[in-house]
This record gives sequence, structure tokens and C-alpha cells, in this order.
Amino acid sequence: MIRYLEGTVLKKGEGGFLLLVKGVGFLVQAPQAFLQSLKEGQEVAVHTHLQLREEGLALFGFPDEESLLLFELLLSVSGVGPKVALSLLSALTPRLLAQALAQGDLRLLTAASGVGRRLAERIALELKGKVPPSLLTGEKVESQGAEEAILALTALGFKEGQARGVVLDLLAKNPSATAQELIKEALKRLR
Repeated sequence: MIRYLEGTVLKKGEGGFLLLVKGVGFLVQAPQAFLQSLKEGQEVAVHTHLQLREEGLALFGFPDEESLLLFELLLSVSGVGPKVALSLLSALTPRLLAQALAQGDLRLLTAASGVGRRLAERIALELKGKVPPSLLTGEKVESQGAEEAILALTALGFKEGQARGVVLDLLAKNPSATAQELIKEALKRLR
């Protein structure tokens, strides 16, 4: 099984990128946040998951072991395939996703495209108590400014779970951020 690759990003595409490793090109599917951070010609290390499908092999890549672990944990849930797992990892940071899974936070889980309430409930139920403690880094961070930012983003048409996930991640990085700063940074990420 291919678990780790180092190489050069040859070409980026929709949902994945071509990674050149010593003359061999690997097509790697990845979460949107990771994909957006990559630049063509950049050297990158990727933690991978290889999946055998009817159509052939599929390779999924992640920037860190935590994301890979969450991806594989999500795949263990009945009804969750790679597309939904990638969608969850694209909508939420690994820390927020781990917290959402551990706490059964349906608002955050439904932030991902393709995850409705029923599927979010199944994911929360099947993964209850299975999230490794190493992925749960700290308490859930909330503030009045965060709530104001979330309300503003939902008024602009973003899903509440998606807005909450981005705002909480920004707040964790900068706890003293004002509502205006959170909104400004969140809009950059959400567009």
C-alpha cells in the first residue's frame, strides 16, 4: 500500500493534482484546502490512502497524518465514501472535524457538501468514542465576536455549519479577533 509520497506538483486540477515522483506521475485526490495551498512546481510531502475500486485504483492525499486518520475513520462509517469524506475534510479543519465527531455536532458536520442531517447523525453515532484523543486539541472556542461573525456570514447566504467551522478555526488561531476581522478572513476562505 502507498502511504507516503514526496514529489513535485506537476499540475493541479479539479479535486486533485498530479504528483511527479522520480519520473512517475501519481494522480492524487485531495481536500480543497490542501489543494488550494499547493502551487505547480512546488515540492510536497503527502500522506496517502490507496483505494481499490471497480474502475481502478484511487489515491487520496493529505498534508498530515491527522487528516489521513480522519479520512480513514470516516470511510469506516456505512454510507460514507471517499467523496463525502473529502467533502468533510474540505469544509472543516482536522481539529474542528475531530471535535465535531467527538461531540456529535450536527451543525458542523452538515457544513460539508453532500452531508445531510440523516448522514451526519449516522456519522456521529458510529464514530462516537472512536476519535483518538490525540486529535482533540483543546476546548471548543467561542466568543460574542464569533457569534456575530457567524450570524453575518449566514445572512450573506453561507450555511451556518460551514460559517461556524471557518470562524471557529480563525478564532482558535487568533482569540482576540473582532467580529469584523473574523468576517473579513472568513470571506477570503469561503469564496
